[in-house]
Amino acid sequence: MPLLGSFCLLFALALSGYCFVVGIVGAVRKDFVGYRMAETARRAGMATFAAVTLAAFALVWAAFADDFSLSYILHHSNRSLAAPYKFAVLWSGQEGSLLFWSWLLATYGFVLRWRHKVDQRLVAITSMVLAGIQVFFLLLCNFVANPFGVEPGPMALDGAGLNPLLQYPEMVIHPPMLYLGYVGFSLPFAFALAALIMRYPGEKWIHITRRWTMVTWLFLSVGISLGAHWAYAVLGWGGYWGWDPVENASLLPWITGTAFLHSVMMQEKRGMMKMWNIWLIFTTFMLAILGTMLTRGGAVSSVHAFAQSAIGAWFYWFLGIVFVVCLTFFIINRDHLASENQLESLVSRESSFMFNNLVLLAAMFAVLCGTLFPILSEAVRGYKITVGGPFFNKVVIPIGLFLIFLTAVGPLLAWGSTSWGSIKRNFAIPFFSSVALGVGLIAFGMRPFSDMSHFYAWSTFVLCTLVIATITSEFIRGGLVLRGKMNTNLLFAIFHLMRRNMRRYGGYVVHFGMILFFIGVAGQAFNQEKELEMGIGDKMQVGHYTLTLTADNHDDTPVYESQATILDVQKDGRYYTTLYPERRAYKASGGQPLTVVANHISLQEDLYVIYEGQNEGRPIIKAFINPLVVWVWIGVIVVVFGTGLALVPNAVRVTVAVPAAVPAMDNQQHMQPAGVGK
Repeated sequence: MPLLGSFCLLFALALSGYCFVVGIVGAVRKDFVGYRMAETARRAGMATFAAVTLAAFALVWAAFADDFSLSYILHHSNRSLAAPYKFAVLWSGQEGSLLFWSWLLATYGFVLRWRHKVDQRLVAITSMVLAGIQVFFLLLCNFVANPFGVEPGPMALDGAGLNPLLQYPEMVIHPPMLYLGYVGFSLPFAFALAALIMRYPGEKWIHITRRWTMVTWLFLSVGISLGAHWAYAVLGWGGYWGWDPVENASLLPWITGTAFLHSVMMQEKRGMMKMWNIWLIFTTFMLAILGTMLTRGGAVSSVHAFAQSAIGAWFYWFLGIVFVVCLTFFIINRDHLASENQLESLVSRESSFMFNNLVLLAAMFAVLCGTLFPILSEAVRGYKITVGGPFFNKVVIPIGLFLIFLTAVGPLLAWGSTSWGSIKRNFAIPFFSSVALGVGLIAFGMRPFSDMSHFYAWSTFVLCTLVIATITSEFIRGGLVLRGKMNTNLLFAIFHLMRRNMRRYGGYVVHFGMILFFIGVAGQAFNQEKELEMGIGDKMQVGHYTLTLTADNHDDTPVYESQATILDVQKDGRYYTTLYPERRAYKASGGQPLTVVANHISLQEDLYVIYEGQNEGRPIIKAFINPLVVWVWIGVIVVVFGTGLALVPNAVRVTVAVPAAVPAMDNQQHMQPAGVGK
């Protein structure tokens, strides 16, 4: 199998190289010979998928066969590893993850080339661009980080095993979802570059790639969310987002991808922001490559990153080449991207999209600067200076609040310009609803001006109410119009309203999910925590919970040793639940520790308890009260549902043709037009 895998990788590189080079020649020559060459390049690209698939299969087979002659299998698997995690060995290390990246790219390319009749010339050039990206990653797999490298010396009897932190069900799903997002942005990038190269007329390439981009954005959203939940459930520090460099790297292309999905509507409807959109999708792809590089190059320190290596230099060169190619064709063909219309008014839907984009790019720039600051400081001062959560919170939270405000304002503005009367009429109910909530929160004891974090939380609740009221009013107003026309009830009218424009109303559902997410994030302002060394029978008071330690158990299994406690929990003097926090040390990994979190979830708050360790045989217990966290996960589910709705095609409006006249016989057996009385 190792020989088969190595051969398939080399063969895939040759096929991709052929697809790239011959694809360029075929694109330059527009005669019959050029067409035939482009066709052979397309088939070579499709064959690349088969070759890379066989290579990936060979690596997974080696993991299940416990072939420890391969260095990669030796360091990332062992005999006692459960089957799902042996499958996850494919992406758990640097060499395997690069092969997985290549396989996903080959899969996307196969689907594209299989559906080449959408627009054969555009797809041919897009296929050539994808082949160029594929060549880069297959070069890495063959010559820099080969997953089929053989371990010197006699074959070991057992392997080191998978990192215990990765032995969690979500880690079988999280990396593939994240990679589907990262790799998926290659496709809209390739379409955009191809359209620019050939000066493709109109916005057809936007229509072709819109669904690709939405699906890719959805995969990346799910991947980021699963990673946040894994951090919350496994790392045991009490939170789900720590502004870790690799976390930030995944967020960057998500932000610019979100901006692209919004601003592309300006190009579709008004022929505006063409240059902006081209560079948004170029930037999104380059940020995805940057995120892939940060995970592997060792430029930043992260619990998510692979071991430090020299592979980062390859990514720097690749990013440089991509930027030069994009800039060159932009300069040559920039006149093709001239806007067809100009902004007519600052109080319009166009302006809301522009401000939305500017705010998202400001957030991206802030996160990028904070993430790369250690690299920049080392280059300037000779040593790394790291910025942490306080910096990001101070900069990003105000930007996020303004973004929520724009989310509320945008749907109520008209294209072109909006009159003052329309603004007053549309904003009255949402405005007073949000003001009423803000006053109500203060009346019930919230003190927004006592602490900046409380002020941010209060502002978030008020602005989220504004968005919810805006979205609700959009559904109700449209439903009321249809109810009168269709003579039906309001719910049925709203259903038909959504079916007529799934993209718009699915987008509103996505916005609603994001608002639930922000409500969950705002709960962090009211977190509580306490740490205590406890013995049997000892009690810990945190908030309105009383934790009593009733048992402390030690267990020794073939895989790990563990220390666990049993905690009885009372809430306001009444029994509430029993929690079982645990700490494990995995033997195959040299005693690497893993925290097993005990978390009781409710809509109001999470009671989150971890076993920190021992001091002279006495357990150290740390407890957190994390308000509203569950709304973060509910919000993500709603976002996924809303994106699915937006991908559903609109219902075809049924029209009934009325015939001019239908012959009918009257009582005198004479012919007369139907419907005419006697």
